[in-house]
Amino acid sequence: MSAERRLLTIGHSYVVAQNRRLAHEMALQGRGRWRVTALAPAAFRGDLRQIRIEAIDGEASALRQIAVRLDRSPHLMWYAGLRAAMEGQWDVVHCWEEPYVLAAAQIAGCAPKSASFVPATFQNIDKALPWPLSAFEERVMRRADGWIAFGETIRDTLQNRAGYGSKPSHVITPGVDLDAFAPNADAGAAARQRCGWAATALVVGFVGRFVPEKGLSILCDALRASRADWKALFVGGGPLEPDLRRFETEHRGRVHVVTGVAHADVPRWMNAMAVLCAPSVTTPAWREQFGRMLIEGMGCGVPLIASNSGEIPHVVGDAGILVPEGTAGDLAAAIDRVLENPGLRRTLGARGRERAHAQFSWPVVARQHLDFFEALVEERAAA
Repeated sequence: MSAERRLLTIGHSYVVAQNRRLAHEMALQGRGRWRVTALAPAAFRGDLRQIRIEAIDGEASALRQIAVRLDRSPHLMWYAGLRAAMEGQWDVVHCWEEPYVLAAAQIAGCAPKSASFVPATFQNIDKALPWPLSAFEERVMRRADGWIAFGETIRDTLQNRAGYGSKPSHVITPGVDLDAFAPNADAGAAARQRCGWAATALVVGFVGRFVPEKGLSILCDALRASRADWKALFVGGGPLEPDLRRFETEHRGRVHVVTGVAHADVPRWMNAMAVLCAPSVTTPAWREQFGRMLIEGMGCGVPLIASNSGEIPHVVGDAGILVPEGTAGDLAAAIDRVLENPGLRRTLGARGRERAHAQFSWPVVARQHLDFFEALVEERAAA
């Protein structure tokens, strides 16, 4: 048997245990072939709160912790003492930072010349970047041996961009924990009861950031137009919370807004839903890059209704109903169709669960990463 290859995977999002599952699963799936080390911030200021590094029971990958600076600025955040933290002999350095941010340029500069360097990106708009972001991207992609696109629209957008098209690329999606995100009727019933609703209530749900581009105003208008006997559950946080609180007051007893929910508690709220809605709306500067709540909903066996913004059609497949973005009337009709048809709900839920297992489970995603890394290492060795 050949010697184990060594993989260093780095990303600020690894402060969250669910994200670091990628490193953990790569260590499990690559046992005997790969030795995996994750480098993660000891603490990081997230969108809604300060996060201290979360533990994973029985973590299979080695873990190194590092301090970060300027974590209020996603473009200019950097790692303190990175070169020392990256010390070692590596076959692959995997960078889970956008290629146009300072942290990625810093990692590219510290990656040993003997290692294959592989950045990953969610960027699905071909933006003209200002300096210094353009310089960061140029440095990262000049050093890259290959790159990972987190979706089809990402690769389609970037494959003709300078620095990308000449390098090997592979579409690999984020993953989902299908032990945590699984159907659980009792948890769903308890969550509905907590909202003051009957066990049989038909709940229309949203999980994510409360921001305009997520289409929350469209969803509220669709619910106003719906003829179904719905309840609505909004789980997340963000600047549009006051608008949702007003909607909650407008439909007292029918709408419940839940904020400050830890990721580990999301499955029970998802299991309270009869349908999960993702009515994202494209803007000049943004279109939906993936929509993690979609694969989490699939894992829970919850039917999906989503707009056709960005990557969403590729994620949803046959596990949900797609509607044109920005159309409250079409969304209302889809909500009515799903809520009034128990058989359709069962069919879509089963398709979602099957799709999640086949395409989005962490073991599947981890093996796809390792296969791509092995191909790059072999290509470098043959050159």
